[in-house]
Amino acid sequence: MSLPKLTRRRFLRSAGVALALPTFDATLVRAADGKPAAPPRRMLTICTTLGLHVPFLVPAEAGADYKPTQYLDVLKDFRADTTVLSGLCHAEQAGANGHTSGMTWLTAVKHPGLGGFRNTISLDQFAVEKLVPDTRFSSLVLGTSNSSLSWTRSGVEIPADESPSRVFAKLFLEGTAAELKTQVRRLRDGQSILDDLSGETKKLGGQLGTRDREKLEEYMASVRDLEQRLQKAEAWSKRPKPKVDMAPPKDIANRADIIGRTKLMYDLIHLALQTDSSRIITLMIQGTNSIPPIEGITEDHHNLSHHGQDPQKIAQLSVIEKAEFQALADLLKKLKQSKEQDRTLLDSTAVLFGSNLGNSSSHDTRNLPLVLVGGGFKHGRHLAFDPKTTPPFSNLFVSMLQRLGVETDKFAAGTKTLTGLEMVG
Repeated sequence: MSLPKLTRRRFLRSAGVALALPTFDATLVRAADGKPAAPPRRMLTICTTLGLHVPFLVPAEAGADYKPTQYLDVLKDFRADTTVLSGLCHAEQAGANGHTSGMTWLTAVKHPGLGGFRNTISLDQFAVEKLVPDTRFSSLVLGTSNSSLSWTRSGVEIPADESPSRVFAKLFLEGTAAELKTQVRRLRDGQSILDDLSGETKKLGGQLGTRDREKLEEYMASVRDLEQRLQKAEAWSKRPKPKVDMAPPKDIANRADIIGRTKLMYDLIHLALQTDSSRIITLMIQGTNSIPPIEGITEDHHNLSHHGQDPQKIAQLSVIEKAEFQALADLLKKLKQSKEQDRTLLDSTAVLFGSNLGNSSSHDTRNLPLVLVGGGFKHGRHLAFDPKTTPPFSNLFVSMLQRLGVETDKFAAGTKTLTGLEMVG
């Protein structure tokens, strides 16, 4: 008997539907008594992949009485909302090259890019999987290039959207009646593809051994989840998008202008969170081998990150990195100024900013530079961990997941919440 034709092309076609799934808009969540429920919890993770000069970020003192460094001085208005973290890392991050640890910043898988490496689900997608947020977009995966921090459970990278104009259109611009009709038809076509696959895999199931049947069941569970998401996507496609007081942004063609590109993404992130269009967002900021258009910078960002302790290179690098922190401060200000019920949007949004490199000059992946802002944690401190006995960086992820409302005590290498990081409210 011949097996049903479950070709790689058809499976990839199904996966392609999954990549197109995230949909649109915002609703006010209400409790059972009809009154507005507490504002939802949100998470934003931002990784700048060429590192941050740790001595200019991490204070010498631990605890609440630390003296601000030059980078933290840029965030001085948010000191009470910020926890500085030092000493944390993922284990065994030596990979195919000095920058592949960016692939695993939110997954913690060992030896990225080497033979036998297979990535797994990232923090953001795990949260989406557990919470199934009722938002137009289950998550937003953004970048200053198309590389991203987000990975599926099967270890497939979710390409980042690097076009602010396209992101704005997805979030806020209504299509014509014909375009909306086409969108609904495509969603239904996706559902029909999955229905077809579902029938074929049921036929296949009776011909497989125990181990293969288990694999098939796992696959079918993902298909059922995808069907539900397609149905939700179709419902959202028929609802009007939120109106915002912002002109559609123009994309910046110069890839070296990571500050300008980052600022545009931050504007959209604020609006997406404010309109509850998405609650789970990742942003990968990638430096380039070109000279960024910043006054006083004469060498490319990548070369400056490999400064070899050259004071002139470090001085130029600090100008770029201060600009990154200033852009972050501008975003935090908008989040703090946005009110929802009895708290601010920053109170509801855990913002993790940092890098996959502790020392970009030597590609060292230990002692990662990290700050956590907002999100309902007790802040205002420097949590310093001994690099020799450091807990897993993933323990921080467990804390963030629990704050979001995910009932878990482990994620990746994390087996408990991060010591010293307490929730409030």
